[in-house]
Amino acid sequence: MHPHLSRLSAALSAVNADTPKIYVWGRKLAKVLSGGGRLLACGNGGSAAEAQHLTAELVGRFRTDRCPYAAIPLHSDTSTSTAIANDFGADEVYARQVRAHGRPGDVLFCLSTSGASTNVLAAADAGRAGGLITWALTGPAPNPLAGLCDEALSVPSPDNATVQEVHLAVIHMLCDVLDGSGE
Repeated sequence: MHPHLSRLSAALSAVNADTPKIYVWGRKLAKVLSGGGRLLACGNGGSAAEAQHLTAELVGRFRTDRCPYAAIPLHSDTSTSTAIANDFGADEVYARQVRAHGRPGDVLFCLSTSGASTNVLAAADAGRAGGLITWALTGPAPNPLAGLCDEALSVPSPDNATVQEVHLAVIHMLCDVLDGSGE
């Protein structure tokens, strides 16, 4: 087996133990979204792409047609992001948007392979202060983001590509549960 596939297989096997958590998150997220709440998602680089992938599945559809859910990838509004970075600094890019868009009971989904991205940590702080439910997908624990969020799923791999690939699998599992087909 190719070394990349071996790393991926080992990480997926390790995360399989977190399947019950993914089911709990999916059911909770379905309840929040169907009740008029929203999901805010943030990350940098590949994690931003994963955050946007998740929100696209929720606003569009995953496997089944259903009403669209309110889900916002916080990096995708370049005018807002660049204005905040210019006026308040890069560490505030997500936190300021969480304070603007987040409401108590909404879900903030933070993705970081390192678990130490300062702008994602600031977003988690803002989310908790604003009464949002904060969840993290990270690389190996312990890390600051996993410790800061209400709940975290940490992928035990030192390889960033492997962590991101497992994050995508978790996102798809979450969408399966949310759409009712993951049971």
